[in-house]
Parts: sequence; structure tokens; C-alpha cells
Amino acid sequence: MNPAWIAPSILSADFARLGAEVDAVLAAGADIVHFDVMDNHYVPNLTIGPLVCEALRKHGVKAPIDVHLMVRPVDRIVPDFARAGATWITFHPEASEHVDRTIALIREHGCRPGLVFNPATPLEYLDYTLDKLDLVLLMSVNPGFGGQQFIPGVLKKIAAVRERVQRSGRDIRIEVDGGIKADNIAEVARAGADTFVAGSAIFGSSDYAATIKAMRAAIAAA
Repeated sequence: MNPAWIAPSILSADFARLGAEVDAVLAAGADIVHFDVMDNHYVPNLTIGPLVCEALRKHGVKAPIDVHLMVRPVDRIVPDFARAGATWITFHPEASEHVDRTIALIREHGCRPGLVFNPATPLEYLDYTLDKLDLVLLMSVNPGFGGQQFIPGVLKKIAAVRERVQRSGRDIRIEVDGGIKADNIAEVARAGADTFVAGSAIFGSSDYAATIKAMRAAIAAA
């Protein structure tokens, strides 16, 4: 199994000092930067675009950037984020007209593709795409807003994806996003996740390093 990665979601950061916030969480021990892109169309909120991703790279952020597209249509924005410095680009299959084409487009532009599943989205898309993916992201809240409560029913879904990935024999990361905190991250790890998105739990804490350390300790004990 892959080593555990902590991925702070900048959706919960102080946007007036975003570069400093990202520097701080990386210095505190985070592994990757999670980037939530919302379009006020696929989800009822509007956030940030490729210019912010590019600005973080120009600021000097070297860590991988994990771009989660909550937009429809998807294909138009993929090349922009690739140019802006994205490492992973993930999207929701129901937001793409041609899922296979979007996966190919992401890889053609030098990024690593992933599919995102909302709590009620069936996993059958993986029957046809798992051999082309580097990441599966499972939402443990309904997308659109930060600070929501973790939906426990997603745990069995994580386990189902872990089983599929193990059967495939491929190196595919399993990421979970939504309501992740130090007090529930262990059960998410036990279910089979290896990449943990946390927004308000990290950026809302007074000590980023202590929060990330507590999360790692919980994962190690899982």
C-alpha cells in the first residue's frame, strides 16, 4: 500500500495570504496541496481557477498540486490547469460528456488523471476506466462547500475501491475528501484510503504541525 499523504485543501485557507498559508502547511508536514475548483454550475459555489494555481507555482510552491475539478464541462479547463502547474487533475464522470476522452486529455497534457465519486455516485464507471487512472477520489460529503460532516456510509465504498485497486495490481492512490479530522482519519485509513484531504481541520487549527502530526499518528495506529 502507498505511504499515507496528507493533502490540505486550500478552500479553507486565508486567501488574502494564500502563498504563506500553503508554505506553512507544507512546512508543517503536508505532502500535497489540494485545490478545489467550483463553477457555480456543477456545484452551487464559485471558487478559483488556473491563475491561482499558476500564482502558487510562481510563488515557489514545489509540492504536487492535486486539482479537483467540480466543473461542467471539464475538457475546456484541463489544458489551462496543466499549463498552470497541476500534477493530478481529477473530475466527476457525470460532468464529462466522454469520460474516456477526458482521462486521455489529462494524460496528454502531462498530468495524472483521476475520477471523483460523490457519496451516491455508483462505482461502475471504474469497470471501464480503472486501468487508465492514477487516482480515485471518494467524496465523503456532497461537493460544493467546506466544513461539512463526514458521511459514514462512504467507508464501505472506500473498501470496495481498495478491493478493485488491489485486484488490478496497479499503483492507484485512493483519496478521500470531506469532513476528515484527526478523530476519524483512522477509520478512513482502515477502510483503504492512502490520501487524506483536510481543509477546515488543518487551516482552522491554531497549530498546523500539531494537527498534521496527530493525523499521522492516528493513521499509523489504524
